[in-house]
Amino acid sequence: MEQVLGETGWRGSAEVWLEAAYELLLESGVSTVKILPLAKKLGLSRTSFYWFFKDREELLGALIARWRDKNTGNLVKQAQAYAESIAEAMLNVNDCWIDKTLFDAQFEFAVRSWALESPEILTEVRTADQIRLDALAQMFTRFGYTAITADVRARTTYLTQIGYISMQTQEDVALRMKRIPEYVEIFTGVRPEQRELDRFHARHGFKG
Repeated sequence: MEQVLGETGWRGSAEVWLEAAYELLLESGVSTVKILPLAKKLGLSRTSFYWFFKDREELLGALIARWRDKNTGNLVKQAQAYAESIAEAMLNVNDCWIDKTLFDAQFEFAVRSWALESPEILTEVRTADQIRLDALAQMFTRFGYTAITADVRARTTYLTQIGYISMQTQEDVALRMKRIPEYVEIFTGVRPEQRELDRFHARHGFKG
């Protein structure tokens, strides 16, 4: 994004201000995402903010857009990714739970916490939930599951992960990898083949 150098020096960029807002949201909640604290955090003047955003609401809107594009967008892409079997398709989805560049669990928790005090954000979250559930259900129907079975399996898969996030569950990678084949079998009814697990492990640089 464009960076601005004004008469008094560097003013930052829209991405710099947005990244600082993201960090504050994760650290201490949306109530702290305000222009003056952001300016102090960045060592920039308060007026520099207005080169990039009309007001705080526009900044908050940009935060939600980032969350929507990253977490919902990538989950949908992973659910739609090519797979030879439903077990491999589920492993594609599990990439999201391992790789923070695909799905940011801390960001998800922060936005869901924000939704508790904002009807507008709650609507955003509910819309995202439905889009994600639909993508997972379509993944199951692609492999021949009936509509009702696909719906229930999609919900089981998704609500389990949201539970992980809501409870802020901490799990080291080795333990997570050990559990994933069992989860895949529970969610899909099919145990992943070793070659599918090997490809999954390789994507994440894991050597069991």
